[in-house]
Amino acid sequence: MPKNSKVVKRELDDEVIESVKDLLSNEDSSDDAFKKSELMVDDQEEKDVDVEEGSDVEDERPAWNSKLQYILAQVGFSVGLGNVWRFPYLCQKNGGGAYLVPYLILLLIIGIPLFFLELAVGQRIRRGSIGVWNYISPKLGGIGFASCVVCFFVALYYNVIIGWSLFYFSQSFQHPLPWDQCPLVKNTSHTFVEPECEKSSATTYYWYREALNISSSLSESGGLNWKMTICLLAAWVMVCLAMIKGIQSSGKIMYFSSLFPYVVLLCFLIRGLLLNGSVDGIRHMFTPKLEIMLEPKVWREAATQVFFALGLGFGGVIAFSSYNKRDNNCHFDAVLVSFINFFTSVLATLVVFAVLGFKANIINEKCVIQNSEKILKLLKIGNLSQDMIPHHINFSSITAEDYNLVYDIIQKVKEEEFDSLGLKSCQIEDELNKAVQGTGLAFIAFTEAMTHFPASPFWSVMFFLMLVNLGLGSMFGTIEGIITPIVDTFKVRKEILTVICCLVAFFIGLIFVQRSGNYFVTMFDDYSATLPLLIVVILENIAVTRIYGIDKFVEDLKDMLGFSPSQYYYYMWKYVSPLVLLCLLVASIVQMGLSPPGYNAWIEDMATEEFHSYPTWGMIVCISLMVLAILPVPIVFMVRRCNLIDDSSGSLASVSYKRGRIIKEPVNLEGDNTSLIHGKSPSEVPSPNFGKNIYRKQTGSPTLDTAPNGRYGIGYLMADMPDMPESDL
Repeated sequence: MPKNSKVVKRELDDEVIESVKDLLSNEDSSDDAFKKSELMVDDQEEKDVDVEEGSDVEDERPAWNSKLQYILAQVGFSVGLGNVWRFPYLCQKNGGGAYLVPYLILLLIIGIPLFFLELAVGQRIRRGSIGVWNYISPKLGGIGFASCVVCFFVALYYNVIIGWSLFYFSQSFQHPLPWDQCPLVKNTSHTFVEPECEKSSATTYYWYREALNISSSLSESGGLNWKMTICLLAAWVMVCLAMIKGIQSSGKIMYFSSLFPYVVLLCFLIRGLLLNGSVDGIRHMFTPKLEIMLEPKVWREAATQVFFALGLGFGGVIAFSSYNKRDNNCHFDAVLVSFINFFTSVLATLVVFAVLGFKANIINEKCVIQNSEKILKLLKIGNLSQDMIPHHINFSSITAEDYNLVYDIIQKVKEEEFDSLGLKSCQIEDELNKAVQGTGLAFIAFTEAMTHFPASPFWSVMFFLMLVNLGLGSMFGTIEGIITPIVDTFKVRKEILTVICCLVAFFIGLIFVQRSGNYFVTMFDDYSATLPLLIVVILENIAVTRIYGIDKFVEDLKDMLGFSPSQYYYYMWKYVSPLVLLCLLVASIVQMGLSPPGYNAWIEDMATEEFHSYPTWGMIVCISLMVLAILPVPIVFMVRRCNLIDDSSGSLASVSYKRGRIIKEPVNLEGDNTSLIHGKSPSEVPSPNFGKNIYRKQTGSPTLDTAPNGRYGIGYLMADMPDMPESDL
């Protein structure tokens, strides 16, 4: 090489060094922390920090005070009134102890995997349901909105049930209990028992007439029931005060609302086991009927119960888990909460059937006494011969076994004229086979059994306070499923939104405290949630496994948990769970089509329930509930598909710095092949489009230059990098 060439090269090298020195001199040498900083995406030191979209204002997301508080919140949300008054009914109806087999199988197939999935995406993305699914694909952002609508529909009538429980709770502080006996009606000449009560029972009369003052049909509104209106207002005030500060306020209440029901259930179980006939009830409950277990209806109802027991699709699970640290072991949480829910259902079933066995024993004793008196009358008038009666039978103190012996003898001897004698078979099993669920179990059957307890007001207070706490625990999760996604998406103040939401829900909820309100509760319960939630969870599964990618999701879980989840979940999420959910959806649609849409109306004159079909306007309301709940999914899809909303931020997330850390909030990640946890290596980045530059802003520095995306730099070009998705940085 010529000498002059070496000189030129040395001079060029000196110029380069001088340029670099000049470039570095522009940086504030006093900011040592900034010099040592690293460009990091989605990292976490002590607290996870999120940034409002399109701004540099940072806000720290609230977090649970402890792991126990979080677990109690999830347990309180998943363990609700259905565990007490739905699961025992299904267990009795679908084969007793044999029903536990399909329930456990379906819990492992769809329950735990889908619960784990919702916990994982909520914990990682740290947003409510709207933000989570918008993050994965903006076209599926409607899934989150659909969850919010369903939560709102459910909250409307669920809080009415809490109001009913508050009413009974307030009436329990008196002895005897007001539903202990039928009321007497006085007129000018004599006193007589209320006919409606005499034809039914004291507890049935009190529920339909005193508490609900129910009308005879859906179309007959009858005006507001002011007692229940006040109770509904009280219920919404309780929910509003508990939720107004988010998890900071509701989290503390969880210690009581989640644990108190277990104290009451254990007390009831111990007390129930000491009652006469309780063992008969428990034995009847867990006697397996294996032939029933093979029926498809049993599996459909078990799958539905698993689905709703864990609160899948509501958004509450995602909302609660979004306040966790990203390295929390959500797999352990999913398994723990699922099995706590299952064992709570079994515990509640033991309690219910111990008490119902006691109640059946009392009714059976009354039946034996009444029919023994009939036999004595038939013996006196000569319709029956004394020779039929075994010599050891004493009708003054006859047992159920002795009566059934006499009954069988008379039935064989008087076979032709037996029906005309009017004798009844007094069997405890016949009483226990009368399947009761829902409000009929809580406010009629169980309430009647408690009137026979010693110190019945105490047990009534405990029972209805338990129902209030079970309801509130579920309501907290339901309201969180509404508030958190809206706050995360639209950046409104949580306190104001909570108050507005509760006020609106109270005024809409007035339709449930009319005299016909119970029929509207039935309508909303049947049509507002079942099909929409099934569709929502199916779409959630598809979004994670097909659109985002099951392999990438499993890698994200490995990074987040510190270990690879079992391959079992891979196959459940990808193949088994979607197939089972689709079968359940089809079965639910078929069942809904085969079952005539209607409700059981209380007929005052006959003091009994009678099935009524919904009027035309009622059918329109039912269909509207289902359509409105699922409508956000296609609307958001079409809006995104047709680009009707111009997202000025493009495909880049909002970026900000805090102490040398880069924080981002994804805005539009459609088509982004990066993982949720870490960006891919440069070799894995799709072919880039060149032309834009990435700038870094130093806190407190003067504005020297403007980055191409509208953000301010520190006066120098940090890197001439390709325009790639933000999560690839």
